[in-house]
Amino acid sequence: MSDTLNFLRPYLRGWPIIIGAMIIAFLVASKYLNYVTPMYESTAKLRLADMNEGVPNSNLFSDLDVFATTQKINAEIELLKSHTLISKALEKVPFDVQMYREGNLRKTELFDDKPILISPINWPENLKDKTFSLQVFKDKSFAVKSQDGKIFKGSLGDTILIENALTVFELNDAFIAKKEDLKITDNYLFSVLSETKQISLINSQIDIIAVDKDVPVIRISYKSSHPGKAALFPNALAEAYIDDYIENKYGAANITVEFLNERIAEISKKLNKSEQMILKYRDQKSITNIRQETETELRKISQLKIQLTNLEMSLEAIRNLENYVQSGKDNFLDLAPNFEAFTDLLSTEIIKNIKQLQAERKDLLLEYTENDEKVKVIDAKLNDLTSYLIESISNTRKNLQTKYEKLEADIEQAEKVFIDVPEKERMMTILNREFEIFQQSYNFLNQKKIEAEIAKAAKIAFHRIITPASISKQPVSPNRIIIKVVSALLGMMGAIILIFIVHALKGRVNNVSTLESQSMIPILTTIPKLKSYTEKEQFFIKTLSEWEVKGLIKEKSILCLTGFNQNHGIRFIANEMNNVMSIQNRKTLLIEFDETSSIHKNHEIIVRPFNDSTDIIKVSRHQIKSLTTRKWQELLNEKAQQYDFTFLINSVFGDSHTLAGMAASDLNIICLDTRLTPAKHINEVNILQQEYQLPNMFFALNRVGYNPNFIQEAIKCISRRLKKFKLKK
Repeated sequence: MSDTLNFLRPYLRGWPIIIGAMIIAFLVASKYLNYVTPMYESTAKLRLADMNEGVPNSNLFSDLDVFATTQKINAEIELLKSHTLISKALEKVPFDVQMYREGNLRKTELFDDKPILISPINWPENLKDKTFSLQVFKDKSFAVKSQDGKIFKGSLGDTILIENALTVFELNDAFIAKKEDLKITDNYLFSVLSETKQISLINSQIDIIAVDKDVPVIRISYKSSHPGKAALFPNALAEAYIDDYIENKYGAANITVEFLNERIAEISKKLNKSEQMILKYRDQKSITNIRQETETELRKISQLKIQLTNLEMSLEAIRNLENYVQSGKDNFLDLAPNFEAFTDLLSTEIIKNIKQLQAERKDLLLEYTENDEKVKVIDAKLNDLTSYLIESISNTRKNLQTKYEKLEADIEQAEKVFIDVPEKERMMTILNREFEIFQQSYNFLNQKKIEAEIAKAAKIAFHRIITPASISKQPVSPNRIIIKVVSALLGMMGAIILIFIVHALKGRVNNVSTLESQSMIPILTTIPKLKSYTEKEQFFIKTLSEWEVKGLIKEKSILCLTGFNQNHGIRFIANEMNNVMSIQNRKTLLIEFDETSSIHKNHEIIVRPFNDSTDIIKVSRHQIKSLTTRKWQELLNEKAQQYDFTFLINSVFGDSHTLAGMAASDLNIICLDTRLTPAKHINEVNILQQEYQLPNMFFALNRVGYNPNFIQEAIKCISRRLKKFKLKK
């Protein structure tokens, strides 16, 4: 806690400096704000078109990629910052002539409130961006002065030639009518700005950002020293952006329509050519409908194969019957053939007759023999019927065989139709595919053409200004409160830094901790700032008692008080200790060095009375030079034996006999002052103590904890200097 207080003590002492610096900085900032040019800011908000709404979501732009399919806010912000768009916005605002009313300390920009209108006519580039001064007189005459000192005179309402450029100067009657007390006679500055200069000025003051990354709203802010100018440009830029969007959309749609017309004509020719190729191939191959024709032929072949199968079964059966009959035709009547494949009515009737005749023959053989005429007649009939039946079977087989071969030939002929079917299908597929491609392209392009014509006819934009910029009544900069507060804080910081630097450069023995941290020599006493006689008396009586109790001083002792300057408490401590001993009726001797003391003719040291109980010896430099160190020490010891106590107010460190006096003393007190003694002297004392091993060396720290008021100290310092000045006079 004490370290913290010690650290803060210089700043607490210097609080008047800190307060004064803050007040001065505050006043300087206030004065500065009276002359600084205020800046006004106006903001317009622009909502970008939603790609899910209206024409921007048209399939035309989606399919042909005329516009981006997603709204990229950052890209639109860069577009708004581009020179192209700013140039279009500048065409909407009269920023080409910049005019100021010239004052003694600052100039004020004029825009829609300027009393004089300046209209340049075909200004050359070499005159642009140059500043001209304009002085208007009471008789409505004026004089224009260029930067190289040329003067051009005229009257308001005239067109004058400034170098090689025509310019019209006229009164702003509309504005003057509103402001009856408007001052016209004055000094002005004006310049005709080039487009590059205008864009550069705008880019330095414009700020375009997105309200939010997920919200398609852009904020356009513009700063200017004139509030009307600040409000005009954001709106002009937003309008230029919308107009540019419509213009680009219309141009893109127009180009798209022309492109689609060319492509439609080209695709139409290819589509007609593809149709002709399909018709020609159908005529060459006699194709009506390949699928239907194929299905018909397949059904025909299927029927023929069914017939062939049935015929093959019948032919096989008749062959078996024929072979069976031929193998047993000698005993035909004993055979039992299968007539499943031979089922016509005639054959059935013959079989019935044969069976009937066989039955009659068996009956006749019961009565007659085989050679009987009746039996022979029956046998003859049977032979005729069997021969006819056998021949009929053979002819039937031949007929079936002929039919079978004919069906096979028909099937083979029908199957030949399918040999060319794959090639026909392949060619038709190729031709139809080309036709479909051209037809789809033709339909797609016609649809896009309709959409493009709709987009071309709709000259609207879905971007819109949701918050137009308005004239700001209060400037955004400079921020008076912040500047004043910051100035005061800077003043405070400057004062603190100054105090710190001064404190660091002074490097005084400010407190006990500084002394203890740099030296092992003990501290005998710490003396506060004692203002009254009573305080001094009580403090030194107590101190003297403590020294005697500790055995530091005894009868006939020499107390040597040494320091780096006599004003660092040496005389003060010696005189106060001597006063206390006088009160206690002790006889004391004060020995001090005095340059003003008279020199005895034999360089004798004379003892003079100081008060009732104290004598004093004042030694001059000439006297001390005549004494050797040993004689000086012997003199001190001799004089000390004559008094209860001897106080040696020693010369400062560095003098010739300083160490001699210290070596002869019983108690050496090194006097330091917290306000005056530099801290670097502590190390010098340490070196002396280590090198010479001086006896009973102690520190006495004067004015401990004393932090005088800065104002009081300043007043005292001024008073002292005034007194010295008067004394010199």
